[in-house]
Amino acid sequence: MLLPFSLILGLIAYAALRAEPSFYNYMISSLIVTGLLLGSVAIASLPAMRFAIQLAAIWLGFCLLPIHGYAFGTAMLRAPAYGTYEMRIDEVLSVDDGGARVVVSALTPQDGDRSLPIRRARVLLPVEPAVEIGDQIEARIRLAPVPGPVLPGAFDSQFHAYFAGIGAYGNAIGPVTLVAQGDEGDLARRVQALRNNIAARIDLALIGESAAIGKAMMMGDQSAITDETRDVMAASGLAHVYSISGLHLSIVAGGIFWLVRLLLACFPIALIWPVKHVAAIAGLSAAFGYLLLAGGMDNVPAFRSTLMLGLIFGAVLAGRQALTMRNVAVAALVIIVIDPASVFRASFQLSFAAVVALIGIYELPRTSPKGGGSVGRAVRFVSATAWTSFVAGAATLLFSAYHFQQTAPLGVLGNVLALPFVSLIMWFGVLAILAMPFGLDDLFLKFMGWNIDRMVDVADLVAGWSAGISGNPILASWTLVAALVALGWFAFAEGKWRLLAPAVLVPVVLVFGFAPRPDVLVADTTQAVAVRDGEGLALISGRTGSFAVDVWSRHYQTEIAAKHSSSRCDSLGCIVETPDFSIAVVRNAAAFPEDCFGQNLVITRVDAPKGCGADGQFIGPRDLAAGGVHWLRWDEMAGRFEIRPAIETLNRPWRVVPR
Repeated sequence: MLLPFSLILGLIAYAALRAEPSFYNYMISSLIVTGLLLGSVAIASLPAMRFAIQLAAIWLGFCLLPIHGYAFGTAMLRAPAYGTYEMRIDEVLSVDDGGARVVVSALTPQDGDRSLPIRRARVLLPVEPAVEIGDQIEARIRLAPVPGPVLPGAFDSQFHAYFAGIGAYGNAIGPVTLVAQGDEGDLARRVQALRNNIAARIDLALIGESAAIGKAMMMGDQSAITDETRDVMAASGLAHVYSISGLHLSIVAGGIFWLVRLLLACFPIALIWPVKHVAAIAGLSAAFGYLLLAGGMDNVPAFRSTLMLGLIFGAVLAGRQALTMRNVAVAALVIIVIDPASVFRASFQLSFAAVVALIGIYELPRTSPKGGGSVGRAVRFVSATAWTSFVAGAATLLFSAYHFQQTAPLGVLGNVLALPFVSLIMWFGVLAILAMPFGLDDLFLKFMGWNIDRMVDVADLVAGWSAGISGNPILASWTLVAALVALGWFAFAEGKWRLLAPAVLVPVVLVFGFAPRPDVLVADTTQAVAVRDGEGLALISGRTGSFAVDVWSRHYQTEIAAKHSSSRCDSLGCIVETPDFSIAVVRNAAAFPEDCFGQNLVITRVDAPKGCGADGQFIGPRDLAAGGVHWLRWDEMAGRFEIRPAIETLNRPWRVVPR
C-alpha cells in the first residue's frame, strides 16, 4: 500500500534539489540500496525486507524524473526566435475563434533560418486551414522561452513543459501552408477527427456555456468555458464536474454495465452465457472509448479512473472484490511510472486523494441499512451521495486550497442538488454519441443542454449562499507534504486508526499552515511592481490587465489598484514611501544618483552602478532574469525584506538559463 507514497517521496526529493546529482552520486546510492535489498534477503527478515523495498521505491522515485527527462525531455529555448519552419502537428489541444492551439514537432528551418534545439513547441495557429494530427505545415512563427512560475510555489510551466518535451511557446505570423496531410489510418488522427465532429455537432445543437460545458464533459475540451462560469462552479463545489474523472467514467461505464446486463437477462441466452462477465467487458470497453475521447493518457484523472475501472471490472471477471486499496495503489503506480511529472499537478493530487479517502471510508466497518421501501431507498441514495461528496471534499480540501486558494463550504449541498442533472447530462451525452451516425443526436443534445443549464442554476444558487462564508487560504508548501504523509497513513492503517493522521493534520495546518501575504511583488517580464496599500495591493509601475497582475489578483483574490496612493513618479522612475519602508523603482539610468541611496529597496531593470542600493536591498536585471517573479515580505524586527524568487536555482534541466 505504501509503494506509491514512497515513489512520490522520491520524486519530491529529486525535484527539491538545488542542483542535478552527478552520475557518481547515482552509482553509489544504487549500490547502497541494492546492498540493503540483498542483505534483507540474506538474513530472511520480513521487517528488514519491507524496509528495504520501501527504501528502494523511494530511490526509484528519485530516479524516475531524470529517466523520464532523458527519454522525453527537451532543450529549452533560451531567447526568442523568429523564422519560417516546416513542422508536424502532434496534438490539437483546442480550436476556437481565437485560433488552434497545437503542439508541433520536427521543426525544420526554411529559407536559411536558424535551427532550434527544442524537441517540440506549443503554437497558436489561425483557424484556417484546419489542421489535424499528423499534418505537415509550413509557417512563419515567433517562439518565446517557456515562462517560469508567476509566484514562488505556483504552477511551474517550465517544469511540466520540459517533461512533455515542449521547449518553447509561440504563434504563427501570417498564413499557414498545409504541406502534406497525415496518415488517415493513424489512430490519434481518427480520434481527433471524431472529437472535432462531436464538438461541431454540439455547437449546432447548443450555444454559450451549455455548449462549452457539454464539450468539456463529453471530450475534455474546457477551452470555451468562461472565467465567470469557472468561478461560480468552483464556489459551489462543482468545478470537478466539467473535468472528466471518476464520476463521469463511473456513470458511463457503470451504466453500460448495468444496461447490458439487464438486456441480456431478458433473453434465454442468459441461462448459458456468463452475462455478468459480458456486461463487465462492455463496461470496460465504454470506459476505454470515453478515455480516448477525453484525451487519452494526457488526461490524468480520466486515465487514473479508467485504470481503476479496469481493475474493478477485472476483479468482476475474476470473481474477486472490486473496490480495494490495493487496486488504488496499482493504478497510482502505473500512472507514476508512466508520467512521474503528473504527481506535481493538481489533477493527480485531487483525484488520488479523493479515491484513497473514499475507498478507506468504504472499508471501515458499517451497519447495513434496513428496509423502508421506496422512500427509504431514496433517503439512503441522497445520504450516500451527501456522504460521498463530504468525504471526497474533505480529502481534497487542502489540495484545492493550496492550488486554487479557494474553498467551497457548501460543496456537499451543491453536489447533492446537482448530481441528478450530472447523471442525466452523461446519459444523454452517451445516447447522443450513439445516435450521431444516424443523424438523430440533436434531441439528445438538447436534453443534455437543458440539464447543463439546470446544473449551472444550482451552481449559481449555492455560490450565492456561499458568498459570505468562502475563504481565500494561502497555504505554505510544507502542507502538501504533510497531507501526503497523512494520506499515506490513512491508506496503510486499518480500522478507525486510519483517521488519526488526518485528525492531527487539521489543527496543525490551521495553526501553522497559512503563509504570509506579500508586501511587494515584482514581475520579471513586465514592468509590474505591486506594493501593499492599506488592505490591498497597488501598482507603482506597470499596468493593470497584464498577465502577471491578473494572476496575482486571482491568486490573492484582491483587486490590484492601478496607482499606489503614496507613490511619486516621473519619467525616470518612482518612489513609494509607506510607514514601514520606502522603495525606489528606477526606469532610467539618470535616476541612479538620486534614487540609489536612502531607500530600503531599489528595483531596476537597467544595469546599475556598483554600490547602488547599499543602504538597503537591491533587485536588478540579473536577479529578475535568474529568479523570475520576486515575492517580498517586510520583516519589521530585522528592518529589511524577506525576498523569495519564484525560481531558486537555474541548475536544473527544465530551467531557461538567461543568456
